[in-house]
Amino acid sequence: MRLSTAIMEAIPKNQILEYNSDTLEFLRKQYELDKPERLEQAISILLDWLNKQDHIVRKNYSKGYLERVIIISKGSVERAKVKLDKIATYRTLLPRFFEPLKDLSKITLINELIITLAPKMTQDHYRVLVAKNVGKKFDAGFMDFYRYLIMICEYVQAYDYCNGIVGVFDYTETNIYEMIKGMNVVDMQQALTIIMEGYGMRVKGIHFITTSKAIDTFIKLFKTALSKKVAERIHVHNKLDTLYKYLPEEILPSDYGGQEKSLDELSGDLKAALDSEHFMKYLKEMQNACTNENYRRDDKFNDQYMGMPGSFRKLTVD
Repeated sequence: MRLSTAIMEAIPKNQILEYNSDTLEFLRKQYELDKPERLEQAISILLDWLNKQDHIVRKNYSKGYLERVIIISKGSVERAKVKLDKIATYRTLLPRFFEPLKDLSKITLINELIITLAPKMTQDHYRVLVAKNVGKKFDAGFMDFYRYLIMICEYVQAYDYCNGIVGVFDYTETNIYEMIKGMNVVDMQQALTIIMEGYGMRVKGIHFITTSKAIDTFIKLFKTALSKKVAERIHVHNKLDTLYKYLPEEILPSDYGGQEKSLDELSGDLKAALDSEHFMKYLKEMQNACTNENYRRDDKFNDQYMGMPGSFRKLTVD
């Protein structure tokens, strides 16, 4: 992927994502980055810091990429430093989550867990992720699903320009007890740690659609991987009508009352974007955006990463 050295004047067009007319202006102004010199200074400070981090392998990122990291960090360069360090570290500590999936349409679990990013944003510039589980048995676990979510996060970080994410999970056609049986709780916790702390995905709300009483058990497990603040943003809906109190109906897939394509069609569009030769090449490049832990101070590693799920007492890198 060619690196841009210029500050964006407009968000580039994307094959699957759309933006509000004022998204770029709003997000920059929200964090006092609307003046070019202020944004340039923030990116310059971040680049200078990156170049001084011996343990972080990759130093070259486009200005657009670094700006998105700063935006998702609420305009804080210090938070952006932490996020860049963490996602690079997770690529080293937990490489199995970052293995790109190929031929997505041929992977059974990905066809049973139908997922997409709504093309249009909410008025306050949040991107909506919609997922529907139609699987019945999950004996092989959910690792491929976690890898797919990581690929989506990479896509969002590379191309999207948003305030954060709203998740909608439709469990009306699956057996939640079978889901729970197939879950490895540590895998789930590690995947969500990567998404929330590594990519820094800001979650405005998590909405489950189901009439099953088993959702209470699932949410109890799910909350073990979430901060208290995010856990308080979980909502359960017995019907779509209550979902519309939180999200504009028109931006949802047509089978959820919206004006977009169907969930299956939108999911196919997302798979095509992620499966493209161009994006696969990008994912391979980003696998190298990791750390060399031989160059990190031990106390820094211990302070920041010993509390993560499945912690590593000692990391050895050959």
